[in-house]
Order: sequence, then structure tokens, then C-alpha cells
Amino acid sequence: MCIACEKRCKCGCQSAAFHFRDNIMSHEVIKELYCPFCSSDITVDPDSMIVDNGWVIEYDMERIDFYKNKIAAATLTPGVVFDEGYCTWHGMYPGDHHESVREREEIAALAKKDPLLYLKTIRSWATERITRLQREGWRKAMNGSVE
Repeated sequence: MCIACEKRCKCGCQSAAFHFRDNIMSHEVIKELYCPFCSSDITVDPDSMIVDNGWVIEYDMERIDFYKNKIAAATLTPGVVFDEGYCTWHGMYPGDHHESVREREEIAALAKKDPLLYLKTIRSWATERITRLQREGWRKAMNGSVE
């Protein structure tokens, strides 16, 4: 079981849901969230921030340092925290956890009408979805991360 939380971006226009692998970290490790609109006004600090397709997560690296004894990584960088799932998007990108469920439900309706078409559609949907997300530049799609 993993903790999840939702956080609004700095400008308040958008929000993102976060996933915390193995409940090791809490939402307090997120210092700030910037959507593509408000991230254009900041200077990215690679020592505390991760950039993903216009979104920026600023981590509280001092807080994260308290968790280092629970994580099997030589150093805890923003990349390790995000890419290893300790504090990352819930889904492949902000909003994915809602959109992918809706898309799967639409495809699932085919199962009762035409099971073979359902199987073909769900397989192609998954493959095409990852290809689209990679083309759009989402970090988790590029790195092959899955939850």
C-alpha cells in the first residue's frame, strides 16, 4: 500500500496527485509544485528540483535526507526520489490517474459486446499510450517507470 496526496501548484491553476513508494516519505518532502504556467517564472535548481514536461517539483532535500537510511541508494537526488517512485506522480503524469481510468472504462465496455475486439483494443491502447507519452516527453514514460 502506498500513500497518495494531491497538491496545487504555486499559481493555484492546476494540481497533481503524488504517489509515495512503500510509504517511506510523506507529502512534506514536496516543498513546492509548479505547473507549466508558473514554472516559466522560476530558475530550476537541479539539486532540489525535477523537471517533467514543463512541470517542476521542488523537493525539501533536508527532509528527504532524514529518509536516507530507509532507501537503498548511494545518494538521494531529486532524480532518484522521482524516478524510483519515492515521491512521484500518481500515474505517468499529473492527471493520468483519472484519465487512464476513464479510457480503460470506455474500452472495457467492449468486453461484453465483442471480447476479441476488446483484447485487441486494450493491447493497442496500452502500447499507443506509452508511445504517445514518450513523444510528449513525460519522464516516467521515457524511463520505463511503472507503479
